[in-house]
Amino acid sequence: MSTGIGTLTVRPLDPLKDAALLHSWVTHPKAAYWMMQDAKLPDVEREYMRIAAHEHHHAYLGLHEGRPAFLMETYDPRYVELVGLYDPAPGDVGMHFLVAPTDRPIHGFTKAVITAVMDELFADPRTRRVVVEPDVSNKAVHALNEAVGFVAEREIDKPEKRALLSFCTREQFLAARGVAV
Repeated sequence: MSTGIGTLTVRPLDPLKDAALLHSWVTHPKAAYWMMQDAKLPDVEREYMRIAAHEHHHAYLGLHEGRPAFLMETYDPRYVELVGLYDPAPGDVGMHFLVAPTDRPIHGFTKAVITAVMDELFADPRTRRVVVEPDVSNKAVHALNEAVGFVAEREIDKPEKRALLSFCTREQFLAARGVAV
């Protein structure tokens, strides 16, 4: 998908081939909310092998102009992450994303990434609503989520964090982009 900052694409993550790259991302101080700061390379390999083997959780490597630039995860909240914490609706898809740390930030890059991730999710006609559960203290991601159409519903307690459960329908996403629905 072409954006104002260049072309963003995604490909399935290769848990072994991409592990060293992911390790450098998830242990970076800017990835504190990813909760893998102390992970060793084998920990990252194991986590992404687990995701690769899971029927309801998927990981993708995002590319900017063909170079690795972000991580995207999708999950079915009926089976992963949010089981018992809300009543999933048909067509709900959970999402996580992480932009790679860089010494040369591009203005608007993170918003372009989350927009591309949402485009990718809504490209599947079965996706009716995207669900996220970021840490309640992650104000930067709350602002990004709101900018692409997410509406916060309530705080929930997950085993690893207090999270802000938020939803974005296809219509909310299109409206946030200024597309007539």
